[in-house]
Amino acid sequence: MTPRAAAARVLREVCSRGRSLSAVLSVQASHVAEGDRALLQELCYGVLRWQPRLDFLLRQLLRKPLKERDGEIRWLLLLGLYQILFMRVPAHAAVAASVAAAAELDRPGLKGLVNGVLRNFLRRRESLLGRCAADETAHFAHPAWFIAMLREAWPEDWQAILAANNARPPLVLRVNRLRASRDICRTELAEAGLAARPLRHVPTGLVLARAVDVTRLPGFAEGLLSVQDGAAQLAAGLLDLAPGQRVLDACAAPGGKTCHILETEPGLAEVVALDSDAMRCEKIEENLQRLGLRAQVVCGDAATPAQWWDGRPFDRILLDAPCTASGIVRRRPDIKCQRRADDVTSLAAQQKRLLQGLWPLLKGGGMLLYATCSVFPRENVAQMQAFFAACSDAQHCPIVAPWGRALAVGRQILPGEAGGEDGMDGFYYALAKKRSARGR
Repeated sequence: MTPRAAAARVLREVCSRGRSLSAVLSVQASHVAEGDRALLQELCYGVLRWQPRLDFLLRQLLRKPLKERDGEIRWLLLLGLYQILFMRVPAHAAVAASVAAAAELDRPGLKGLVNGVLRNFLRRRESLLGRCAADETAHFAHPAWFIAMLREAWPEDWQAILAANNARPPLVLRVNRLRASRDICRTELAEAGLAARPLRHVPTGLVLARAVDVTRLPGFAEGLLSVQDGAAQLAAGLLDLAPGQRVLDACAAPGGKTCHILETEPGLAEVVALDSDAMRCEKIEENLQRLGLRAQVVCGDAATPAQWWDGRPFDRILLDAPCTASGIVRRRPDIKCQRRADDVTSLAAQQKRLLQGLWPLLKGGGMLLYATCSVFPRENVAQMQAFFAACSDAQHCPIVAPWGRALAVGRQILPGEAGGEDGMDGFYYALAKKRSARGR
């Protein structure tokens, strides 16, 4: 299968049926030639990144909406527009390849439509792009609800956040300091022709100058390196880990923070990695095995600990809560088509359940670190303000750090260049300490 036809199928599965982009891509990649897989990924990520703008243009070009059964042709047209606008593909080649893919998708009768729409765009390109500039959703390439929510939350920064979301993310690595130093890994990468710079706020972080297949990185297979953004790497340091502690990583899949916790403090008594998805628990196991680390992986709902908890309290709990992922849109552009405004409400309710379920599992004097990869206050500072108001034995521990922005509760990193924090992902952190019984 050609990469354009495969991409149309991936995009329909992801946006029309809510499937995971990485999962669908993995399946479809097996149907294209190995040399075309990078193009397949570029097409899928690129169209999702700019979909609101591409959709706006397509609506101007179609006389009437396509029928549901022609959904893949709609995505094929968006793919054609993306290639013309954002890739170094000659316009005539983009049109010809799109027309050919229509037949491959079993819609040969629509080859004329594909050809006509794309050639019409080439004729009207400048005037249509002018219309884009006048339409907020098309101009910023984000859903209207997202723009409105962001403008309200960050009135001085919302446009910079949207621009950061549309940028290509850097490939960031975490060095396993149990096995190597950052300087050694950086030298080995340089010897392999891969320039990397140290991440400013994270002693284990390296940022590659260009993205590559991570499985080919020197030291990756041996467990010296993992892929993890700098903002996510901050979690282990905030937990104030010490030998002998029992630690719970709730909502742990795919296991990046679990592994970093173990790499940071090898003297921990026990680390429990919890996730409610059995298949994602397998991913935790795979990452632990690759890095030569050990943790107890448990499949269960963090909000209902009676189903899985053994009754022994934890010294530290990391709750990396499910969220809109609004701070990592540059890495997950499918968020633009899969999330809705009311998701913020339902996810905030889920976060509240998780906090309520996990707090009783913490020892007196222990700490819970709440984290999300969101930039929406309702999932972050407002969530934790309500938590502290409801829990008399919970003490807010302000995070003093050279990164992010101090809020009434917790600290917020804005994504990419919007945050001015070495281009890290958008993340929120808040620390809660449990008062001991004697201190109440």
